[in-house]
Amino acid sequence: MTVLPSRFPSDHRPQRSPALLALGVSAGTVLALIALGHDGRRAAQVTLLALPALAWLAWPVQGIAAHRLRTAFVWLWAMAFALDGVARAYLLDAYQAAPDSALVLGAAANTNGRESAEYLSMHWRSVAVWSATLFFAALLLARCARRGARADMHWPRWAIALLGVLLLVSALGYASKPWRRLHPLAYWGQWGVSVQALRASWADQQQLRSEALAKAKRAVPVVAREGPATIVLVIADSINRDNMSLYGYGRATTPRLQALKQQLDGDMVVLRNAWSADASTLPALRNILGFGQPASDDPQHVLALARAAGYKVWWMSNHDDLAIEQQHARLADVVEMVNRVPGRAGASLDGELLDCVQEALQDPAERKLIVVHLMGAHPHYSLRFPSGENPFDDHVDAVEAGLVKRGRSAWVRQFRHEYDAALMYHDFVVAETLQLTRMAGPAEEYRAWMYLSDHGQEVGHVSDRAGHSPSTASGYRIPTVIWRNLPVSPAAPADMERRPFRADWAAWTLADLLHIRWAGGVPSRNVLSDSYRWTAPVLPVDVATFLE
Repeated sequence: MTVLPSRFPSDHRPQRSPALLALGVSAGTVLALIALGHDGRRAAQVTLLALPALAWLAWPVQGIAAHRLRTAFVWLWAMAFALDGVARAYLLDAYQAAPDSALVLGAAANTNGRESAEYLSMHWRSVAVWSATLFFAALLLARCARRGARADMHWPRWAIALLGVLLLVSALGYASKPWRRLHPLAYWGQWGVSVQALRASWADQQQLRSEALAKAKRAVPVVAREGPATIVLVIADSINRDNMSLYGYGRATTPRLQALKQQLDGDMVVLRNAWSADASTLPALRNILGFGQPASDDPQHVLALARAAGYKVWWMSNHDDLAIEQQHARLADVVEMVNRVPGRAGASLDGELLDCVQEALQDPAERKLIVVHLMGAHPHYSLRFPSGENPFDDHVDAVEAGLVKRGRSAWVRQFRHEYDAALMYHDFVVAETLQLTRMAGPAEEYRAWMYLSDHGQEVGHVSDRAGHSPSTASGYRIPTVIWRNLPVSPAAPADMERRPFRADWAAWTLADLLHIRWAGGVPSRNVLSDSYRWTAPVLPVDVATFLE
């Protein structure tokens, strides 16, 4: 009997298992990474957008060149979706933010190559974990891409039907503009355009500043008190009140402010329950100086209002920041920017501003508003105090023991030591601005001083990480201190220090210190007013009580 040959020699019989396995593993890997960065419904949509190229693994190709082309195309296509998922997952894990959120867009538009490198040097551990995830996914996807079908083979009808339905849904997805926008190439391309547009809008805001001044003049603000006046506003960066001994912290990080508090008694009000409404600098400053009102409400800018009322305004800063300079600083009459090294590695110490403060205080203008913008404890913490002046380094105390007990890693504990050392130097600078304000001018001159931070900082308080933290209460807990000279100012109400305070209402309090009155004033948002009415801010984290 003659045995008929099979369709294929035994050593060339098509095997659908490797190709099917390659398709399944590729799809599963991409889906897993997409699911890390998207919610359930959107993860399904993005996965369907990724499907057409992955399905090519099931379509047999004959030639070597075609096989190589398919391998390269499928791998690049899959990696686009993998990279998108990992990038989104990192932002969700670190900041609870989407790539197109104001927080991320603002940070990207307000950074440069050097600052990005400095950011990576501080957060390299988290970045390394996600990079390793992406690296191993790339290896797995490359291996799968090489194992696509090479010859004709028979597929079960159910598999063909299922794949056909999925490809049809995918085609409908590509026909839908909302779905199409989710494709990584389209999404990140538009993201880059948004960043560039935001950066360009900051490049020169002279017209917006002119409009802000004109709007302030139309409000016809007046100064309700006659005579000379000097008001100093000190805005710090990244200061968490939980790390200040002025607020009960276990380390002596603010000895000078504590001594002044004891000396000045009721004249110096330490608001114990102060909160920021934002966890990053740009939105925080916009709220602090814009009366906490959204742009749709056409808010006043407190610097423009002060100038319209007859104050000479200074802005002096240890930040090199284009957005802050264009949006706020250039509204002042006098601008002093002592730091011209952008990025986190700027090593200019805040003490460099003290000479500028003294010069402004000596200016003969009758009414002065002096805004002092400090780096505070903005990362990198080790650059915010003089080299070699860290009394907490390698020192085992109750704070260190508590961090160890809560399972904080060695690198977070080291950041805490540097952060506390930064606060100790910060205490010297802030206390000195208060002393200079108290001693400036004749005794009968009205003087006031206000200090607060734009936002807080997480340094092992709630989680094992350090840095900006929109996802924990530590990112919003700030100090706020107010001083007024008593001869022309009433003593603070007995409950003043216990009143909860929100930084996005700070301009209402500053306007009261300036004695500015205008038709749009809202006394119920001024913490110094008897008519003050607290309303809790809406934060992206749960806060059991704002009275803590």
